[in-house]
Amino acid sequence: MSQHTIDVTEADFVSSVLEETRPVVVDFWAEWCGPCKVLGPTLERLAAEGEGSWLLAKVDVDQNQGLARQFGVLGIPTVVAFRDGQAVNRFTGALPEAQVRDFIGSLVPSELDVWVLEAEAALDRGDLVTAEETYRSVLARDGTHEGAGLGLATILLDRNDGPEATSVLARLARSDEVRRMEAAARLWGESRDTAALASAAESGDAAARLSYAKALSVDGDIATALEMLVTLVAERGDEADEARASMLDLFEILGSGHALVADFRRRLASALF
Repeated sequence: MSQHTIDVTEADFVSSVLEETRPVVVDFWAEWCGPCKVLGPTLERLAAEGEGSWLLAKVDVDQNQGLARQFGVLGIPTVVAFRDGQAVNRFTGALPEAQVRDFIGSLVPSELDVWVLEAEAALDRGDLVTAEETYRSVLARDGTHEGAGLGLATILLDRNDGPEATSVLARLARSDEVRRMEAAARLWGESRDTAALASAAESGDAAARLSYAKALSVDGDIATALEMLVTLVAERGDEADEARASMLDLFEILGSGHALVADFRRRLASALF
């Protein structure tokens, strides 16, 4: 065994696996199992490549039948991944090395993932310059990295740089969080003087009322913003289509389970038809 691979028994499973601070991959195997002899060396080699970022723990099921029952091992090899003492993923059978690498990759943060964590820590302490520089460094190496893209887009939106935020988000996979951020970029991507827009909206001009509604959504008064937007849709004027699109963006941001979304979806349907 290498320093990155250990044998584990029922006696030391808690201390060696559940209390380990690193991610742990547990290989349930047996000496008589042919597929185990195929998978085992692959896991051991990957553990060595990981250089201590995760630990491989090997459990002989013949000698530790209680552990096998505890974790529902019905066939071997079975591999169970643990993080912070909890089982988080598993597979059974001698998978090809590429799939095993993907399995390990989902458990252990990559170098870029670590950089993103460092950027988030910088944000938490108010160091926006370091956070932005780190996010940009990650995206320079992988423009599709969701964590870095969302982090940078948040900083850009906070300083009202909607166009660049939209450009960053466009390179990411279409997850729910990315779609919500894109909706925010469409609504919040322009610098707004809410007081001035409120004054302009008092004239009754539809375009001014639309801009004011968007500004209210930026300020967090989403209920009032939706009220103004649905009124603009019902008026069927030149701003109706954009008002409808802005309502859909707010629905995306709030999420389908929000009470305002259920209410204003009904009202939007009535305004349209």
